[in-house]
Amino acid sequence: MAKQDLSFNKNEDKIKLLISEMEHKLKKIHLGGGKKKIEKQHAQGKLTARERIDFLLDPDTERIEIGAFVGEGMYEEYGGCPSGGVVVVMGYVKGRQCIVVANDATVKAGAWFPITAKKNLRAQEIAMENRLPIIYLVDSAGVFLPMQDEIFPDKEHFGRIFRNNARMSAMGIPQISAVMGSCVAGGAYLPIMSDESLIVNKTGTIFLAGSYLVKAAIGEDIDNETLGGATTHNEISGVCDYKSEDDKDCLKTIRNLMDKLGDTEKAGFNREKPAAPKSNPEEILGLYPSAVPKPFDVREIIKRLVDNSEFTEYKKDYGKTILTCYARIDGWSVGIVANQREVVKNGRGEMQFGGVIYSESADKAARFIMNCNQKKIPLVFLQDVTGFMVGSRSEHNGIIKDGAKLVNAMANSVVPKFTIVMGYSYGAGNYAMCGKAYDPRLIVGWPTAEIAVMGGTQAAKVLTQIQTAALKSKGEEIDKKKEEELFKKIKDRYDNQTTPYYAASRLWIDAVINPLDTRKWVSMGIEAANHAPIEKPYNVGVIQT
Repeated sequence: MAKQDLSFNKNEDKIKLLISEMEHKLKKIHLGGGKKKIEKQHAQGKLTARERIDFLLDPDTERIEIGAFVGEGMYEEYGGCPSGGVVVVMGYVKGRQCIVVANDATVKAGAWFPITAKKNLRAQEIAMENRLPIIYLVDSAGVFLPMQDEIFPDKEHFGRIFRNNARMSAMGIPQISAVMGSCVAGGAYLPIMSDESLIVNKTGTIFLAGSYLVKAAIGEDIDNETLGGATTHNEISGVCDYKSEDDKDCLKTIRNLMDKLGDTEKAGFNREKPAAPKSNPEEILGLYPSAVPKPFDVREIIKRLVDNSEFTEYKKDYGKTILTCYARIDGWSVGIVANQREVVKNGRGEMQFGGVIYSESADKAARFIMNCNQKKIPLVFLQDVTGFMVGSRSEHNGIIKDGAKLVNAMANSVVPKFTIVMGYSYGAGNYAMCGKAYDPRLIVGWPTAEIAVMGGTQAAKVLTQIQTAALKSKGEEIDKKKEEELFKKIKDRYDNQTTPYYAASRLWIDAVINPLDTRKWVSMGIEAANHAPIEKPYNVGVIQT
């Protein structure tokens, strides 16, 4: 039991408030395009995207949603795009772990914004990395035309979806598509490039061009149902494999298909019987210093994340600003790399708090990562890092060389990596601790996360100095009050860009989560990764020692 003092209570109150704000945001997001659009969908005899997923997944089983906050605060000139207009969930169908991708037709008729394509590609990436079956519940009007130039032709745009369909088929990853509404133009290729396709009678349609465009292009008069409805594609074209009478009938058929899948080869990650932490996980909310940058012992957080609160620390008394240890999370063997905040002095003798990486810390973490790869142990990174230590002492010590060694060891890791951004995630520290650019299988942030090149105050000071100098060079008078106003304006803008929601809206992280859900995300992530055998040896290339 943690000692609960005033600081503990303040931390707990602050994080509970942040969690409440997060849940309020999610509740609004879950309404998609709003209650009226949901009612319209029901009037058409259709379930919503989230209702379809609820019906499809096994009841009373765990699930995690990828990218719920995607599109948050974006495309406001077009009325917004909640969740990017598509819902992505990792869950279980007939006991089989899988990815489900469901277009939300209540959001601009399920049209694809640029961020929609990015989210769909992320879902496919997760399926490909982990060899997970993927199920598409299609109900989309296709590309959002006002933004076609940002979604159509580039490598990571709309067409990449179909390339991935073909690649997954070649890899033997099961793909099942259900056309439960519109499926038009280039989007029509997605269900037909899947292994099996279903279509719902009277509500599902597939065609390269709808009836109005057909009339304009070749003068043919035809209705959409005759052109590309369920009867047409099951009895005439042979495009679809199953005809369903309604959404529930369609989803039941998918469940029956998933029930017949054969088993796959496993990666062989070690798992024993899961055990809950002995230290109360809810105490994380009081132990983690959320409001102000204060030092804390990350061991106390780890005790509340790992089975039986037990871990074996590697090089405990060396490189103390990074903690490395072996433990189990929900039975899975893991190697944990965690930043440890400490008190440091800057050049002016002022006290600062931060998970600074020193040469010896980087060296230790690199060696630990190599050991985990040698022993086939998945890696979990707990980020709370302000960056690498600077100054003449660090430079003469070879901090760049040791930092490069850590980045090299981490980037070339062949065991799956999972990243939890607890607090700070600044600059090169984000990279070294397995930020999004380094292919973590899953990366999530707590509501306390901050992701940026540097902290808001430091960045605002630098930018204020630059802008002040530029204004003075133009002959403008800048007094202290005007400089303070400029600083505040810059800092407010910068701080907004460091929030976890700003990161999640752009898919820099997969989700903003309640800290108490951390074990579930890591466990389901490793279970998914266990479907994909490691296919290449661990090789870090050239490392300067």
